[in-house]
Parts: sequence; structure tokens; C-alpha cells
Amino acid sequence: MFFSLCSAAALGLDCKPIDIEVDVSPSWPGFILVGLGDTAVKEAKERIRTAWKNTGLQYPHGKGIVVNLAPADTRKEGSSFDLPIALGLYIADKNIQNVRLDDALFVGELALSGELRPVKGVLPLAIYAKENGFKKIFLPEMNAKEAAIIGGIEIYPVRSFGQMLKHLHGSLPIRTIPNIDPQSFFEKEEYPLDMAHIRGQTMSKRALEIAASGGHNVLLNGPPGSGKTLLSRTLPSILPKLTPQEAIEVTKIYSVAGLLTKQTPLITKRPFRSPHHSASHVALVGGGQYPSPGEISLAHKGILFLDEFPEFPRGVLETLRGPLEDGIVTISRAQGTLTFPASFTLIASQNPCPCGYATDPDKSCICSPRQIQNYQKKISGPLLDRIDLHIEVPKVAFSKLTQPGLAESSKSIRERVEEAREIQTKRFAHAGISANSEMKNTHIREYCQIDKSSEALLRQAMHMYNLSARSFHRILKVARTIADLSSDLNISSTHISEALQFRQKTD
Repeated sequence: MFFSLCSAAALGLDCKPIDIEVDVSPSWPGFILVGLGDTAVKEAKERIRTAWKNTGLQYPHGKGIVVNLAPADTRKEGSSFDLPIALGLYIADKNIQNVRLDDALFVGELALSGELRPVKGVLPLAIYAKENGFKKIFLPEMNAKEAAIIGGIEIYPVRSFGQMLKHLHGSLPIRTIPNIDPQSFFEKEEYPLDMAHIRGQTMSKRALEIAASGGHNVLLNGPPGSGKTLLSRTLPSILPKLTPQEAIEVTKIYSVAGLLTKQTPLITKRPFRSPHHSASHVALVGGGQYPSPGEISLAHKGILFLDEFPEFPRGVLETLRGPLEDGIVTISRAQGTLTFPASFTLIASQNPCPCGYATDPDKSCICSPRQIQNYQKKISGPLLDRIDLHIEVPKVAFSKLTQPGLAESSKSIRERVEEAREIQTKRFAHAGISANSEMKNTHIREYCQIDKSSEALLRQAMHMYNLSARSFHRILKVARTIADLSSDLNISSTHISEALQFRQKTD
């Protein structure tokens, strides 16, 4: 008998329909699985055979079994097809008639015991199912909450293959779980670090406030122990909250990467990714034989923190140039091309020289001018040009370290940041962007108009510091954010002046 079920395969953050076709006949014995599957897919027959035995079923030995994963020219990977293959095999072998399952999707990995293990990419699959008219999804119990975030579809959490068969026969139907409002996951956020506990560094904290408000990239430069890493790791405490839509965007990436758990089916905090400088090109950007998201995509809508910036291989850093400009990363392989979102804020920190003390007022630098020059050349000019805020982080004086009381708290800074972001949300409601840093030239011309005095100031700075056209536009973006923090409708020369303070000067 022939039987077919529906499943889906995640390709990047999208899904492609996969038909699981099973034919069982009394011809020559054997189990043939075709359809361009990887090793995990081909090993499904061994998992299914053992799961049948441990579920108490008689496996159809001596029969010819052919399983096709259609379309046959699409590569399939992973173990998520185990459940539909096993179920299709059961229905075809037992010659069960009048079974209607064409309104349902099936995914799940079978353990040898017959239990179902969680699989990757369930959230994109649930979105795909809803958008393509499916009414039901049968999936591992541990993935159920992840899929239930997407309303308008029935979620059936399956614990084991035996439970799936009882549901099929109607002897013990599986209960659906109710859809979950994404807003219910947004509880009060708590952070281990607070700006109130950072002594001094007024200029640095002001720059980070601007960065958080407009999504601008930051480079922190200063001697060891000045607080660069602490400032960077405290930045999440002043970032605006994720919206439910942004949370689903981020969660899709983590779902495809297999980084979600039963306890955290929805990412509700802005990501903060901090890869080590030994990270490879693939780890940072993404890739592999079957491309998966890298650190820059896992930092989508959040922070990518690169500590010891010059220690990263130059070739790896150069791959950031495109994503910093476009907010996406495209990975091309022989099997096809996939695009992942990568709209992140880059926070980088570095020492001014190899020994670290070139700008320290109390400790002498032991590096030669050539060593300092070579060290600074590790970061290319085009990459530095894409960083909006260049901050000198000085050594903190003893008097500031010991002064009583606390500095301004992250909570109060965050309130200003969220007010500025609200202004930007309303401004770009129909523009397809969410922050000032994402503005294109057309948006800049519309929202960053300046008066004569500001224009004269910018002209002088461009000539004096030999700034590029990209620098010109990024200064306007930062000035727009500074104006938003002050709730000013127009950009003034004061906003331009402050933006220029944080710009890298070139000769």
C-alpha cells in the first residue's frame, strides 16, 4: 500500500514542504530511503526499526519498503522526518483505509525506545504551517510551547510513537495545548550589572546611551583596566525591550540553530553575543555544508561584543563590513544560497597598543612607534568607517573610585533610551526600519535636514578631518539620535557638535 504525509524542511529561516511518500509491497525485501537526505536522514530506518520493536510492534520484515522524501532534488538534513516516516510506514503496512492527514504536519526524532526527541526549527515550521493552510502540527512534546506561540493552529504534543498510534486509532486522543500569547513571556527583566555601579566614565556612558538609543556601532579604546569590558557588558541593561514581533524574529534564528530549550521557548531579552577572538569565519558569519546562522545572526536585534578587537584575524573582521551596512548576511554554497538577518549593534573594545599603555597617564608604554602603527593597522579603514562612535576610555582616578554614592542607574538611562526609540518607531512606521542606524540615504535626506550653521560646522569638519561620505551620513544619523534623546524635532549645531566628538578623526 502507498501512503503520503506532509512535513517540512527548514532552509535558512524559511521552510520548504516535504512530502513523505511510503510504499510497502510484498515484493523483494529491503528498506530503501531516497530523496537526497544526509546521513542523519538515512539512519532513520535503523531508529525506526528499533523504535517499532520497543513499542511492541511487529516490524514488516520480508516486505519491500520504499520511502521517498519529495521533492527529490532538495537536500534534506536532520532527524525531524523520523516521525512521519514511521507513521507512514505503519499506515501503509497495516493497510489502514480512510485516514485523512493532509491537513497536518509531522516532525520529530525517534529515540530507540520509541520516545520523541526535540528537533530544530520548529518555530519557522509553525509559521509556515499557519501561512499555508495547515490546521494541525504533530511534534515532540518538548517543542510544543515553541510552536504554540504562533496562534491559529492546533498543536499536538507527542511523547512517543506508541502515543501517536493510539491517537491514530482513536483509543487515546492526544490533547492539544492552547496557544500562548508571546506577551506572557515578557516578565520583569533583571540584569547582573548596572550603570549605577560604574565609577566615572561619564563620556563613555553618554556614548553608550546614544548607541542604545539609535542602534549605533561603538569602538571603545583605552588602557587595560579602564572599564571597557565592564561598560560593554552593562550595555544590555539600558537597551530598549524587544517588541513581540522582534522577539519572534530572534527566536526563529535560535530555533534553527537549536539553541532553544523547553524552559525558554521565546527569546525575550536582546541577545548579547561575545565570541572569543579565536572564532573562525564560519562561527562568526555562519555557514557549513548545510548553512546555519553564525554569531552575527545570533546577535540580531541585539549586541555583538568583540573584545580585544585587533586580535581577531583580519580576514574574519572584514566579513563584517557587508552585514554592518546591509543588516543581512548571504551564504552561498553549491546546494544554494541562504540569507540570514544580521541587524546587530557592534560593540568592540581594544587597547591603544600591544602593551596597552600608550594612553595611560601613569604607566609608560614600551612599544615602538612601528609596533603601535602595525597594531592599529590590524583594523582596516573601511571597517573603522562603519563604526559610528569612537570612544576614548581613560583610566579611572582613585578619587572617583572611592567617592560615595551611586551614579545614574540603568533604569533611568533606559527610560530615556526607550523614549527615543518610541520617537523612531513612529517616524519609521512605514519605512520598514526601526532605528536611526538603519536609515538609508533617502531616509537621511528626509529626516536629517540641517540648518545653515550646522551645515557650515559639518563642512569645516569634513575638510579638517578628511572625513568620507559614509562618515558624513553616519554623523547625521548619530546627530538625529542625539536630537531624539532631547526630544528635539530638528537637528541643531549642538547635536552635530556632539556627534563629531565621537567620530574617528583621519589625516
